Amino acid sequence: MGTVVVAADVDAAVVTATIARPVTTSAASHDGRTRRRGIARMIGRRLLFVVPVCGAVSAGLFAAAAVSPFDPLVAYLGVRYTTTTDADKAMITEQLGFDQSWYTTYWQWLQGIFTGDLGVSRSFGQPVAQVLAERAPWTLLLAGVGLTLAATLALILGVTAGIRSGGILDRCVTGFCIAVAGLPPFVMSLGAIAVFALGLGWLPVAGLSDGGADPTPGGVAVHMILPVAVLAGSQLPWLLLAVKESVSTARGEEFVAGAVARGIPPSMVTRRHIVPTSLAPFVNVLGVRLPELVVGAVLVEEVFSWPGVAGAIVQSARDLDMALLAVLTVGTTLAVMLGSLLADVAVALLDPRVKTDG
Repeated sequence: MGTVVVAADVDAAVVTATIARPVTTSAASHDGRTRRRGIARMIGRRLLFVVPVCGAVSAGLFAAAAVSPFDPLVAYLGVRYTTTTDADKAMITEQLGFDQSWYTTYWQWLQGIFTGDLGVSRSFGQPVAQVLAERAPWTLLLAGVGLTLAATLALILGVTAGIRSGGILDRCVTGFCIAVAGLPPFVMSLGAIAVFALGLGWLPVAGLSDGGADPTPGGVAVHMILPVAVLAGSQLPWLLLAVKESVSTARGEEFVAGAVARGIPPSMVTRRHIVPTSLAPFVNVLGVRLPELVVGAVLVEEVFSWPGVAGAIVQSARDLDMALLAVLTVGTTLAVMLGSLLADVAVALLDPRVKTDG
């Protein structure tokens, strides 16, 4: 009789498990679809702000240029400004449209943007599209390598220091972050040049090549070392602290203690439990620091005479070359907004606890 009862109990458990399994799978699938819809709605909401923000930034730029102390006619004429008669200055001003209101100039620029005409840069005497094509790749190379280096070092050192919290590496990392976090990129750039280029003579000071020679892959790689190191060093403290603190906090979580209690090797616990949990805060900080990365890249390029968009931004701002300055400003704003959106999407995918309905 007891055998029959036990068998009946077993059969009931099997039936219950069989029925419950599809329900559980269906619930998980439903949660996944709901999560994906929430992320899609978040992307849609954020994209709705792109055009208004870029419009406000560009309009504010033209309005600010109207009250700027810089005279575009001085930049256009150069040394000829003092020898040009007032009548000729007035004629040139009218021909170039310098006497127009800022909103008239802004509308003309918008019309060109809508038709695919970015205009001509007065500062460089080239179409804006050509200026961007020549300079943007160098900026992307410098910023991309610098950010990759900073992220890689932050993950390696942060995970190691967080696992060995309170150890020598942890104290060294904390001291480094405190010392470097307050240094502006241009100060770090000047210090790097003074020590490694002028003092020790190990690396070139600036530019892409030596003595005006044509750039070669090897020469560019050598000339990149200092600016990439400075740019990566300026971003490293915040990323490193984010990883270290996340790993240190994750070590005290119950799921980590349970994994250790089950006899899972420490390396596997770190790789499969602690590191994935720590990626979300790291990506979040990476997205927040994007504007500073852009500013840092501009400063580093100027100090090291790197032929990227930084020199074009400075030159166009000084000359009030609005065709080029507006495109660079709006492009930078767009890059920061989209980069921040990608970081938030990555965080939402990595951490199901992050809300997407706000």
